[in-house]
Amino acid sequence: MKIGIDISQSIYEGTGVGEYTVRLVEKLLEIDEKNEYMLFFSNRKKFSIFNFQFSKNPKIRNTKYQIRIFRIPIQLLEFLWNRLHVFPIEWLIGDIDIFLSSDWLEPPTVRAKKITTIHDLSVLKFPDSYDKKIKSVHTRKLQWALKECDAILCDSEATKRDAMELLGIEKNKLHVVYLGI
Repeated sequence: MKIGIDISQSIYEGTGVGEYTVRLVEKLLEIDEKNEYMLFFSNRKKFSIFNFQFSKNPKIRNTKYQIRIFRIPIQLLEFLWNRLHVFPIEWLIGDIDIFLSSDWLEPPTVRAKKITTIHDLSVLKFPDSYDKKIKSVHTRKLQWALKECDAILCDSEATKRDAMELLGIEKNKLHVVYLGI
């Protein structure tokens, strides 16, 4: 099976989502020797700090991964994917069976099943604490995720409960995957 993962958030070193993304991919490559991975990365401004060191990690047994790097501004992808919902991810990275999206963008797919992660729903619970732009980006992303994702990962039982209560997501679509230490 070919699994695509948006690793664009990994460039924000020291952030929770960036660290989560790096460690998730690193662990998948350590334990999964069967599947192929297509790692997607796009960011025009911070391209130079892209720092995945998978080839230097001696624990990684899966050598079936590629990293596709694009210099497409994140704002353009947000417009194409979250607003217009055009330009399927496969057009950039090729055929995949599953695509795991980040917490910022929700690209359409041609045929791939979709998974996303909800780290928290504080933007909905405490909207006055967020900038208008951040609220609108997350709202658009969540609308597409609700319509199209086959599974949604939550960091905690609390986030899972919030997803059911605030977004009306069915319990069987939500899967708690705790953060590592």
